[in-house]
Amino acid sequence: MQNEILLLVSLFLTFLTVVFLFWLFQEQGLYLWTVLATIAANIEVLIMVTAFGMEMTLGNILFASTFLVTDILSELYGKKAAQTAVYLGIATSVIFIFLSQSWMLYVPNENDFASPAIRTVFSNTPRLMAVGIIVYVIVQLFDVWAYHKWWAFTKSKFGDSKKFLWLRNNGSTLVSQLLNTVLFTWGAFLGTYDTKTLVSIAVASYIIFVATSIADTPFVYAARYLHQKKQAVSTYAKSR
Repeated sequence: MQNEILLLVSLFLTFLTVVFLFWLFQEQGLYLWTVLATIAANIEVLIMVTAFGMEMTLGNILFASTFLVTDILSELYGKKAAQTAVYLGIATSVIFIFLSQSWMLYVPNENDFASPAIRTVFSNTPRLMAVGIIVYVIVQLFDVWAYHKWWAFTKSKFGDSKKFLWLRNNGSTLVSQLLNTVLFTWGAFLGTYDTKTLVSIAVASYIIFVATSIADTPFVYAARYLHQKKQAVSTYAKSR
């Protein structure tokens, strides 16, 4: 049960960190997390584990946290702010590709011990990052678009822009994560694993994404509550 416990703890701490950074730095904290998660997830995805009876790659929770970020930004700051986070993720991926590949050009010193491991890890980075960038653009922009479509629907249907946050949060993310799972799994790992393993990874990844999508809903509500509370305090301070 070690892997299962670690995944559950990681899920909770990751989402909690997103909200904590938002509480500390507001919009900028969410942008900061986007950069960190983009780099870490593209490294972590190389690790294969077995948990809950399924084969899966790590990185799913970090990738899922970027959807939490765009949903919070969409809810509190609008579509443009959410799209900015997407563009930051793209820029981070492109820059990291060039940085990580530049390390391979150096001739290691005879006393170096890290280069073989570094080369093993980052020799796969260009393909993963290239696929990741393409999928990230498609899926994240779709998620932002779908979020605001759901929002417009619930607002026109029920006449209240605050209600049904859970619906626009999950309605956009669940479809986006299905696209993400299919496109990234086959784009990143076709030829690396056999078809059976690819299907297993895709199914496991989507199950995790469904769970993380549902699990991130309270954190979106928490972020909105903190934002409203901070606005109320600021308004009160200005009125005095």
